[in-house]
This record gives sequence, C-alpha cells and structure tokens, in this order.
Amino acid sequence: MLKRALFFSTPYCLSLRDGQMIIHTREAPDQRKSIPIEDIGFVVLENQQVSITLPLLNALSDNNVAVIFCGENRMPNAMLMNLDSNRTQGESYRNQIEASEPLKKGLWKQIVEAKVRNQAALLRKLGRDGDKLKPYYMNVKSADADNREGIAAKIYWSELFGAEFNRSREGLPPNNLLNYGYTLLRAAVARAIMGSGLFPAFGIFHRNRYNAFPLADDLMEPYRPYVDEQVYRLYINGLSQLTKEVKSELLRVLFADTHFDKVVRPLEVGLTFTASSLVKCFAGIQKKIAYPLLE
Repeated sequence: MLKRALFFSTPYCLSLRDGQMIIHTREAPDQRKSIPIEDIGFVVLENQQVSITLPLLNALSDNNVAVIFCGENRMPNAMLMNLDSNRTQGESYRNQIEASEPLKKGLWKQIVEAKVRNQAALLRKLGRDGDKLKPYYMNVKSADADNREGIAAKIYWSELFGAEFNRSREGLPPNNLLNYGYTLLRAAVARAIMGSGLFPAFGIFHRNRYNAFPLADDLMEPYRPYVDEQVYRLYINGLSQLTKEVKSELLRVLFADTHFDKVVRPLEVGLTFTASSLVKCFAGIQKKIAYPLLE
C-alpha cells in the first residue's frame, strides 16, 4: 500500500484519537482534520512551533512511520524510527552481524554497479553523454577496489551541471537542493531497512563512529539519481532556493516510478523490495540485491 507523506511548515497541533492523526491550529481548535495512522509513511515537521503529543509519536513509531524533525534552519535534523518493527528481526540481525567480508565486498560491488548505471541512464535521459560512464559500471571489482564510483562521480556531475559545478554539502546551489533531497531519501531508506528487520547501524561499506545509519547510506546510493533528476528539473527552471514549494517537489521523489525486472512501483515501495532482497542476501537465500533501473 502506498503511504502518504505529510509536510508541516506551519504551526499545527498534532495529536492522536482512535487511531487517527488529528490536525488543527490553535486559532481554530474546532476545525480539525483526521488521517488514519495506517495511511501515513512519512511526516516532516519543519515549523519550530508545531506541537505533537507523545501518544501520537508512539503510534507513528508503532506503524513504522518515518518522522523527520527539522532544525531552526528548516533542514532535516533528526529522525524517529521504530526499534521493533519486524517479527524476525532477531534472526536478521544475526545474519547481518555475521556476514562475511567477501559477502559484504560483493554486495558493495553490486551497489556501485547499480549506482553508476543509474547515473548513466539519467544522463542519457536528459540528453547528455551517459556512455562516458559505461566503462565505470562494467566489470567493477570486489569492494570497488579501484574506486570507480569516485571517478565516475566527477564525470557525472560535470555532465549533469557543467564543468564548474562542485558537489559539496556546503557548496553553491543546487547543492542545497541535493542535500535536502538526499536527507529525505535517507529517511525513507532507513524506514525500509527497519521494516525489513535489518539494523541500520551496521553498514556494508560506510563506517563512521558518529553515523547511526551507515546501512541506509549504503543502500540508498543507486537511488540518488532519482533525487538528482528532480533537482535538475527544478534548477534549470530557475528554482535554486529551498522554498516551501521546492521542498514539496523534492518530497515527491518518494513517489517516482521505479522499474524493476517485471514491475513498476513507486520509489517508496521499491525501497522495500531492495531492503527485503538484502535480508535474503545476508541469509544466503539469494545473491543479488534488487535495484531498479532508472528510465
């Protein structure tokens, strides 16, 4: 079932009643809107004056809703995630922890191949020279030992936004749009990971003592071009600042079509396919992570 994404940029009051999120303002407490908790997948709390009750937060957590809290700069700052969202997560945790280094190196190879392949597909879709990336997604070595991902990235960004563009978290626009879109994507990936019974703190390639979600950073890599496409279309239309409208458009990435072998699903659903396939890889049931090809 496709879940709803809710974005609160004004000071609403949010509470729980009979399995429903109740939404109203302080100025008009009797004018209320209700949304079933089971229909919600993502909640973005941007305005610093939003009030939300603890029972509602617990209900959202129980239903594996990704709740994203923004800081004073209106950028995503933290996430609320459920710690017990899958009945077989104990077994999945063990398989994940006990995964061998050769297995993890092989999985990272697949992730790099899928990411660069999607970057090439996006360039072709936008009329750019995606074939420049073909040598970098073909015959990737175990663990991407020769760093084809990094080399491909330099070519990719130059083709996408021009030779003068420098991809950096603190760089000039459209870096700000990319940062925001990636943060939303990361939250969606973390939600899919938790729902599949994996633990996001145990990564495949990304390792940082200050990073609580390295597995999300690993698994999201081939999905980044979906954010890149949305950012590109906004940027070439003169939208370079994170307005309410731009943020809403970036949130729509979660509902972009993703094409798997025989099915097309919204990105939010596609992430569950990918996370579930990784569970099977850790369990030794299958060898490949399921990733979509950008079209």
